[in-house]
Amino acid sequence: MSVEQRQDMIIGVVIPLILEHGKDLTSKQIAEACGIAEGTIFRAFGDKDTLINKAVERYLDPLALRTSLGSIDPDLSLDDKLRAIMGLLRDRFSGVIRMMSVLGRQGPPPRREERHEFATIVGELLGPHTAELRIAPEQVAQFARVLAFASAIPAFGDSIPFTTDELLDLFKHGVVQPTTKEG
Repeated sequence: MSVEQRQDMIIGVVIPLILEHGKDLTSKQIAEACGIAEGTIFRAFGDKDTLINKAVERYLDPLALRTSLGSIDPDLSLDDKLRAIMGLLRDRFSGVIRMMSVLGRQGPPPRREERHEFATIVGELLGPHTAELRIAPEQVAQFARVLAFASAIPAFGDSIPFTTDELLDLFKHGVVQPTTKEG
């Protein structure tokens, strides 16, 4: 196994350990979970903090989210696409907030310049449904992102828990009852 492959394997194992143990994660726990000697960790990364930083960097990389969004079946209905988008966004933001929380990091995660790619991917996915939308598909992406992010913040999302379907209904229909025309 090359150094890069070994590092990749270790990082993949460490991410769930960080989410479980936070900054109290020990090199012994890492070694046991990876099935390697502790010295291998230090040879591959130099120190535990470097390994944790690399794992967090990978976890926060938006590529996995963009890949998942890009793999949503383009033949799905608008409702099913919106449900998939909202579910992926909620999972992503919940995970990011959890990662930052268990490590005791304050403030937003490092800003990435590729945020427009998210809106482009969602815009392309929703493009065939433009006639069904009140706003541009790229705007739908941004509103969905804001709502999913807010729902992932424990202070907002835990007080009155709601499902992705409930969020999606609010997102699609708002909070006002539709008016009916009397004949």
